[in-house]
Amino acid sequence: MSNTPAPLSTWARNISPSPTLAVDGKAKALQAAGEDVCGFAAGEPDFDTPDHIKEACIVALRAGKTKYAPTPGIEPLRQAIVERYGAEYGLKATTAQVIVSPGGKFSCYLGVLATCSPGDEVIIPAPYWVSYPEMVKLAGATPIFVLADDKTGFRLTPAMVEAAITPRTRLLILNSPSNPTGAVYSRVELEAIVAVALKHNLYILSDEMYEHLVYDAAKPTCVATLSKEAEVRTITVAGFSKTYAMTGWRIGTTLAPLPIAKAISELQSQMTSNVATFAQYGALAALKEKEKTAAAVKTMLTAFDRRRKLLHAALNRIPGISCLLAEGAFYLFPNVSSFGLKDLEFCNRLLDQEKVAAVPGSAFGAEGYLRLSYATSDEIIQKGVTRLARFCATLGK
Repeated sequence: MSNTPAPLSTWARNISPSPTLAVDGKAKALQAAGEDVCGFAAGEPDFDTPDHIKEACIVALRAGKTKYAPTPGIEPLRQAIVERYGAEYGLKATTAQVIVSPGGKFSCYLGVLATCSPGDEVIIPAPYWVSYPEMVKLAGATPIFVLADDKTGFRLTPAMVEAAITPRTRLLILNSPSNPTGAVYSRVELEAIVAVALKHNLYILSDEMYEHLVYDAAKPTCVATLSKEAEVRTITVAGFSKTYAMTGWRIGTTLAPLPIAKAISELQSQMTSNVATFAQYGALAALKEKEKTAAAVKTMLTAFDRRRKLLHAALNRIPGISCLLAEGAFYLFPNVSSFGLKDLEFCNRLLDQEKVAAVPGSAFGAEGYLRLSYATSDEIIQKGVTRLARFCATLGK
């Protein structure tokens, strides 16, 4: 009898670890060892969760809200989510269309699982959030990447989508505002792209996690509101992590056509059951105590906007780097291809030599770029860019 262990599953062998978490983990290990690291890797607000949200969770704990809840979420929270979409976008929905899940990442994955089967294809615009391809592969489907670089403002055109569609295409993933680029599609641009998807009877997974983090004249678009046809084909994912500095709470939301919402709820019931019950009451407070929440969000958004401009101007002063000004989220995606290094080597050397943590663009399907998060302090931004400029100056020698 052989003592060799049986091989792991196809899913376990083919999955790729999250490069953003890997870089952040390495940076934190260096910090723990006493190194002065400037971290631009984590996609996480550096603000604490607003007090009224934390207090609502504490009150719920003390009130004994520690038992199982309905799989798709407590009814008051789902109703508040329905009311939010109605007030902000004029979208009419019912609580039966809403599922509250353990994080927006899991919400996206459930949306893929509910619509895609082995052999299906999923169109993923690149640069993409690192988890989309892995979710698609875990569903047994095939990711099809369509690259839109900085020459197009990191935004796809309808023709680019049309060219990627085959008889096996099942789903189109859209993410606006974008992680990693901060690009925001206009409503007109989305209407044209979604028209192509609807012509081919595709489902649309619209990841709108950063919808409230927009700057200047940019406006978020709820894809499900583009037309009645879009509404019945669109799975809308959002959540509490980014807007309300609640990343560790793990609360994502999905609003979907009733048959898809039912399927997502049934999948979740077998995989995780409900989001932590008491945490849902914190999320409810974020939506119901509107004045307190709006003040907290304004404070964060003002800081992000200042840091966005600070980092953008500093990056473009470095010879060899070019960077578009993001319209949303809290990332910039500078082009560093002029230095002739693979971006992974660039990031590794930058961390080793200057203790600056950035994520290579290739992790997002775009070689030659970096993702820098400005959800960090002004001090770290200024110090980090000074180190980056010093590092880049050595590459030309």
